[in-house]
Parts: sequence; C-alpha cells; structure tokens
Amino acid sequence: MDRKIFNISVMFCTAILLGIFCIINSPKKSDDFTKVYMLNVGQGDSFLIQSANGRQMLIDGGRDSKVLTELAKVMPTGDRSIDVVLATHPDADHIGGLQSVISRYSVGLFLTSQVMTDTKVFTSLFQTLDDKNIPSYYVRHGMNISLDQNKKIPTDFKILFPDRETTDWETNSASVVGKLQIGPPADGRSALFTGDSPIAIEHLLSKAIPKEIDVDILKIGHHGSKTSTSAEFLKTTTPALTLISAGVNNRYDHPKQEILDRLKSLNIPWISTQDTGTFTLKTDGVKWYK
Repeated sequence: MDRKIFNISVMFCTAILLGIFCIINSPKKSDDFTKVYMLNVGQGDSFLIQSANGRQMLIDGGRDSKVLTELAKVMPTGDRSIDVVLATHPDADHIGGLQSVISRYSVGLFLTSQVMTDTKVFTSLFQTLDDKNIPSYYVRHGMNISLDQNKKIPTDFKILFPDRETTDWETNSASVVGKLQIGPPADGRSALFTGDSPIAIEHLLSKAIPKEIDVDILKIGHHGSKTSTSAEFLKTTTPALTLISAGVNNRYDHPKQEILDRLKSLNIPWISTQDTGTFTLKTDGVKWYK
C-alpha cells in the first residue's frame, strides 16, 4: 500500500508542527471552558476535546459510524470541521469510525502511532486520508499540539509515548499516550489518554516520567481489561477520577471486576459510558465540572 504518511524524526521541531497546525485552523466560537467529551461509541474509544477558543481534537473514533451520531450531539450546530484527529493505534475499535469522520468533516491534521497492520479498516482509512490530502504524521514523545495559546486558559496536548520506533510492535503496546494540559503545568488541570496501553508500557512510563503522568483524570486503558491499569500505574498517576469507555454487555466483560475492585481499594471513582452514555467534563483551568 502506498501510505502517504511520513515519520517525523526526533529532530522535527515542535515549532514546525505548531506552524502547520496554526495554518490549517480557522477561528471558532470561543468559550470560558475547555471541554472533554467521552463519546458513547459502544465497545471502543472516542474522546473529543474542545478548547476554550473552540478548536477541537478527536482521539479515536470507535468501531463504526456511531461516532457521527455522538459528535452531532456535542459539537456546535453547523460545525463541519475538526482541527486534529489522533488515532492512538490501528485496532478496529479505535479507528473503525474515523473513516466516516474524515469523510463527513473537514479534518485539518491527522496524527497516529507508527505501528502498522494490514487490516481492511486500516488500509481504507489511509486511502481516504490520501484521497482527501489530509496532512498526516506519526507522533513521538516530546511533541506538543497547541490547541489554545490564550494566557488565561492555555490548552496543550503533549505526546508522552511512543518514545521510539514501533513499526513492528504489537498494536496495543504501540498506543499513543498523551496528556491534556489546561492552564500552567504547576497548578492547571490535566487528563491522561492511554489508548490500549498494556501494563508493560504503564510500568515504563511510571519509571521514566512519573511527574509527567501525575494527573487529575485518567482514561482507563483497554476499556478496563485486566491487561492494563496496574496498581503501580494508578499510584503514580494519582487520578481523582477515571473514565472507562466500554460497550454495554460486551463479549469481553469489560471493565473487568478486578479493575473496578482495584479502583475501589484505592478510593478512585470512575465513570463509564455503560452507565452514563456520552459524558461531558469541563474546566476553566482551575476546577473540573461535570
């Protein structure tokens, strides 16, 4: 397959990426809050971030076109563009709906992990990216996507993993891990998105960058599978709230009771799409509001 997506080397300066990002975006309606929407896409993941200046970043798209229905519920009426789409890894329950999103919306920038697969959903997605000439890049640790540079409530999405080439890795292990930072790092608000990262990657991050992953909100890895969300990781990230995206009565029995018991033992509350459907959090950079 002729994949017109190019690896950004470590030497690729963040300023260059931000330059591209600023060019492709147009002003949108501003607000006083940055919002995080956990979209109810069934057994899969999809999260929409909307910064205070109105710019949007979609993280994953679930398994099918259901993501379009959920986006329509939360996006401003008449808004037909999404500034950044991030695919954490190429599993169908994370990218299956992205082809519909890219076909329906004007997407400014597409980002993903370097890992490759030969599935039909994967090849079709990249063919659509090629056909629509959407700028597409692999991400690496140290890159930053600036959604809002307003001094009052700056909003950035920082790539924490992968920190190395992952072309031939198992797909879950190559998941993009990113940190949403709203306000200054010292006293702002934060959320961590982990894709389907397994315990081995959680351990790596806990040892390498413990301060970077100490956050307010944690998106539970792999829909609450027992392959993620170790006690070590929870103790390092110290979340005040966790988010679980999983389908009702799914065949994997996610989230696993073992994970829920672990959260309970550490006094960490959780919110699941199984119970709430699409769920909204917002912050002014000082507090989170449900």
